[in-house]
Amino acid sequence: MRALIIDDDEGIRWILDRVLRDKGVEVAQADSVAAALRAWQQHRADIVFLDVYLPDGNGLELLASNTFDAPVVLLTAETTFDHAVQSYKCGAMEYLPKPFDLDEVRQLVDRLQPRSSEHEARIAPSARQLLVGRSPAMQQLFRTLGRVAASDLTVLITGESGTGKELVARALHEQSARASKPFIAINAAAIPAELLESELFGHEKGAYTGADKTRIGRFEQADGGTLFLDEIGDMPMPLQAKLLRVLEEGKIQRIGSNRPRPVNVRLLAATHQNLPEKIRNKEFREDLFYRLNVIPVHIPPLRERKDDIPELAQFLLDRSAEELGMDAPILLDDATELLKQHDWPGNVRELKNVMRRLAVLTPGASITLSDVALALGHTNSTQDDETLGEAVRRCTRRYLNQLGYAKATCLYQHVLEQVEPPLLELALEQCKGNQLRVAEMLGLNRNTVRKLLRKYDIDPQDFKP
Repeated sequence: MRALIIDDDEGIRWILDRVLRDKGVEVAQADSVAAALRAWQQHRADIVFLDVYLPDGNGLELLASNTFDAPVVLLTAETTFDHAVQSYKCGAMEYLPKPFDLDEVRQLVDRLQPRSSEHEARIAPSARQLLVGRSPAMQQLFRTLGRVAASDLTVLITGESGTGKELVARALHEQSARASKPFIAINAAAIPAELLESELFGHEKGAYTGADKTRIGRFEQADGGTLFLDEIGDMPMPLQAKLLRVLEEGKIQRIGSNRPRPVNVRLLAATHQNLPEKIRNKEFREDLFYRLNVIPVHIPPLRERKDDIPELAQFLLDRSAEELGMDAPILLDDATELLKQHDWPGNVRELKNVMRRLAVLTPGASITLSDVALALGHTNSTQDDETLGEAVRRCTRRYLNQLGYAKATCLYQHVLEQVEPPLLELALEQCKGNQLRVAEMLGLNRNTVRKLLRKYDIDPQDFKP
């Protein structure tokens, strides 16, 4: 087996070369598009490892040019769903986010075989913005979505509330051949059981009391496109049987009608519940579960991918500021660390709301640790654990950001004038207004204390019993 490594990073080429040679693979290397084209002519490879950003061109464009008639593994530092989509659209058989796992490289060599174009996921980038993350779980999710989006396979999306199940469903629709057709979403838990059948399949005029006109159901509305059934686990058992029949026959029947109507719909379903457990409890049909669970997709909760929080929080902050027509404040490192410590029971939905709140309410140019603590509702517990140095650092940083780093001059004097008055007042409070004791406490002579009190217009009499 032969491999071609195309990357301008010598370290990346070296480590890949070493891993591949250990697997018995013959290796050639190139550090640019031009060098890659020459190497390909001289060294027709069985697998190509291709970087996206090269000194003289773009790896995605090179991939899309169909230069290589071998499987291509794209190497990229951009770990978003958009990039995964572009990779598969251009014909990549796999993509590895940097830094990549060497075991994954070894597994690729073991299993990678040439694939014909009809099996490649050919999808284009569009609205999928909240699908952000560098964690292994999210990267695996991106790969799965990239491969199945262009198909008509039924997908069952699982995950806790707030993880973005509808977002994944919309991304699958928008990257499919059905993108120009309707995307219709319905929440089975939000509609009373007695009305859900009519919502899904429609009814004829006069079908029941109050049916004063014909209603087209969600299946017919989604004809040619995608129907997303959210919270499918809450669907009543009798309706599950009717849904199963529709999926098997591709036809619906309005309430009050005897005429089946063909529908061409891709079904995507989602739930936060444990469907196998509901099956054991006779609360969900096993045959429907298998019909829905053709491609299972699980979205991990935010607490299990905390390394994704900095990137996701910054994206949500920028997006919130843009929607509000304002400049996004800077998210400082200690504030980001506090975000990572939070458990996020509401998942991405909760993080989105917190970042929107911070975009609106942050008074300065930067979001500090105390801003985040306040937004999360546990200011005291955070600040009680601070050392004096940490508190001074936090408050001074906020002051400097409000003052404006670029415009500030004489910073030492600015900061000193902010620190000295409260320090003097606290000392006077402790010493009950006795200036001699204040001088001893602060390590200053009495005359210096008097000058400072006059400078800041502090009256010692205010602190005497």
